[in-house]
Amino acid sequence: MRDQVEIGAGRTATRAYEFYDLDIVPSRRTRSSRDVSTAWQIDAYRFDIPLVTHPTDATVSPETAIRIGRLGGLGVLNAEGIWARHAEPEKAIARLVEAATEDPAKAVGLLQELHAAPIQENLLTEAVRTVREAGVTVAARVSPQHAAEVTPVLLAAGVELLVVQGTIVSAEHVSAGRQPLNLKDFIGELDVPVIAGGVSDYRTAMHLMRTGAAGVIVGYGELTGVTTTGDVLGIGIPMATAVAEAAAARRDYLDETGGRYVHVLADGSMDSSGDIAKAIACGADAVMLGAQLAAADESPASGWYWTPSAAHPSMPRSGVCRTDRLAPLEQLLYGPTTDPSGDSNLFGALRRAMAKTGYSDLKEFQKVGLAVRG
Repeated sequence: MRDQVEIGAGRTATRAYEFYDLDIVPSRRTRSSRDVSTAWQIDAYRFDIPLVTHPTDATVSPETAIRIGRLGGLGVLNAEGIWARHAEPEKAIARLVEAATEDPAKAVGLLQELHAAPIQENLLTEAVRTVREAGVTVAARVSPQHAAEVTPVLLAAGVELLVVQGTIVSAEHVSAGRQPLNLKDFIGELDVPVIAGGVSDYRTAMHLMRTGAAGVIVGYGELTGVTTTGDVLGIGIPMATAVAEAAAARRDYLDETGGRYVHVLADGSMDSSGDIAKAIACGADAVMLGAQLAAADESPASGWYWTPSAAHPSMPRSGVCRTDRLAPLEQLLYGPTTDPSGDSNLFGALRRAMAKTGYSDLKEFQKVGLAVRG
C-alpha cells in the first residue's frame, strides 16, 4: 500500500524516495565477482553491460556510439540533433564549447539556433550508416512530435532499435491541434523494437507497455543541469519510487499478457556507481547515462553536457554544464581507477555490488533487499 502523508488540511501526497534514501542490504552469501554476469538483452540484442546512453550530442556522436557499442553498451544517436542538421557537426560543437566557456547561458541560445536548422535526411542517413557499418547495434532517438516523419529515414538507414523519448511521454496525449502520435498504432507498424518514455508512475508505465513497447524509460535524465523538476515544470517523482512503480507495472503486465516482458530503463538521478546498483535493485533492467559519460576523454563536447531539452525553442529545461573530465571511456565503465567517489569504474562497481550480496545476474539482483535510511 502506498504511504500517504498529509501535507495540509484535506491534502495528501505520496511519500516517495530517491536512490540516496536507500541502501542495498547484504545477504547471507557472497560470491566472486568473476562469477557475476552484467549482461542484458532486449529483443534480439545482447549487451555486456546494462548501459544505454542518454541521447544527447554532448556525449554521443557516431564515433562514440561505435566506441560504446564495442565496450558492451548501447549508444543512442539523437536523430534530431546536430549530426542530423549540420554538415560539419564537429565545428558546431566547437562553437558550443567556446560559447559555454564564455557564458553557459549563451550556449543555450546557440543550441536553440543550431536546432532551428532543418533535419537533413542525407546527414542523418550518413550518421546512422557510420554506426551500422562498424558492426555494433544501431539505436536512435526521435521525439514524439517528429517520430512520424523521421522514423522512415532511420529505418531506411538501418536503425535496429528506436527510442521514442520526450520529457514526459504518455499513451494518451490529447491535442486540439494536429493529430498526436498514436503510439500503439505507430509501434504496431514497425519491425524494430521500440523503447519509449519517460514516465514516472505505475499507470503511465502500464499504458506504454500496452502500446507494444519493448522497453519503457523511467525519468528524463535528471542530473547535471536538468531543470524539469522543481525549477521549470515542477513535475516528477523521486527516481527510486518511480523505478519501483514501473517494475510493478512490468510484473502485472507480464501476468496480463501471459509472459510478455517489457524492460525498464532508469534515466536520471544516478550520481555514482552506487546509484546505478540501486537502480537495478529497485527493478531496472538497464540504466541510461548521460552526464556521467560527458567526463570521458572521447566525449564530443570536451566535458560539457546538456540534454536534448536544452534546445527547446521556447522553454529549455536543461542548462549547458561543465563536468570534470576524468578518464578514457573504458576506464569510466570498467576501471581500474584511483577515484574513490564512484564516478569511475561504474560497471565494475555494479559487478562488485552483485558479488558482495551473492547474486549472479541482473534479474536475480532485482530481488536484493533494500533499506530506507532513517
